[in-house]
Amino acid sequence: MPARHKKEYSMTKKMAFIFPGQGAQSVGMGKDLYDNYDAAKEVFNTADKILGRSISSICFAGPEEDLKQTINTQPAIVATSIAALESFKSKLDVIPSYTAGHSLGEYCAMYASGVMDLETTMKLIQKRAEVMGKTKGGAMAAVLSAPEGAVEEAITEASSVGYVDVANYNSPAQVVITGDSAAVQKAGELLTAKGARRVVPLAVSGAFHSKFMEEAGKEFAEYLKDFSLSNASIPVVTNVDAAFTTSSAEFLSKMPKQIYSSVYWTQSVENMVKDGVDIFVEIGPGKVLAGLVKKIAPQVKVFNIFDKASLDATVSALKSELCGV
Repeated sequence: MPARHKKEYSMTKKMAFIFPGQGAQSVGMGKDLYDNYDAAKEVFNTADKILGRSISSICFAGPEEDLKQTINTQPAIVATSIAALESFKSKLDVIPSYTAGHSLGEYCAMYASGVMDLETTMKLIQKRAEVMGKTKGGAMAAVLSAPEGAVEEAITEASSVGYVDVANYNSPAQVVITGDSAAVQKAGELLTAKGARRVVPLAVSGAFHSKFMEEAGKEFAEYLKDFSLSNASIPVVTNVDAAFTTSSAEFLSKMPKQIYSSVYWTQSVENMVKDGVDIFVEIGPGKVLAGLVKKIAPQVKVFNIFDKASLDATVSALKSELCGV
């Protein structure tokens, strides 16, 4: 839609755009957006050119075996999420107070905040996927509804077997542990004994967000030296510290660390809510983050944009929410 036909909406409430990470992918994602919005078509076509391969066909048609390989998953989710963002922006001209993304979703948040353009975003996420995909070994497991303090106790006890740490603080009821396979298994057994509702091993190629990824982080830091980023026009709430970040120098410092550090998602959402954010819009495949946000802050409103129907519904609801239209 040409800009002259769009109405700008003044913000009466604080809103955050949030973007999903690995695990949100599904075959067929983005196809409906591609078919209905020129903005989405442009993102996918540009992503294909930058990557030198058809990431769009892997999104739209799979096969699933290809889509779930890290080297494809990360650029596929990023391309789909940015296509959804640009489609949304073509229909509703709103600027959020904050952006944030879960793990690889942080690259979409930086894009949405003007830290980097589409070409830089796709090049960086492709390199990130490459260095992370090369790291093998270790394990991860999701821990559901563990009693307070139980995760820390289990990690301390299981460290006698090997290295184990928290990869993701996803919600008060869910954390993900990462590290040596034996230590993750031991921590899981201890957590079950301590009263955790469930411990679910995750199908991953390596122990993401752990010290096993430090070499990947160093390689990525070297690659980053060839890029210059902009300061953020909208603060990004970064995974490694849940801090409101706008400085390009800080992004360059945090991006390699994010590969091997814990993802402080719960704390990121809590910080945004403390600052008055009461609307979260998850942009990209799936509804994982929407579910986590509702567990962290049940009082906020959450919307999703992943296809034409959800985009239309969100645009209509936001017009009403933001300005009583």
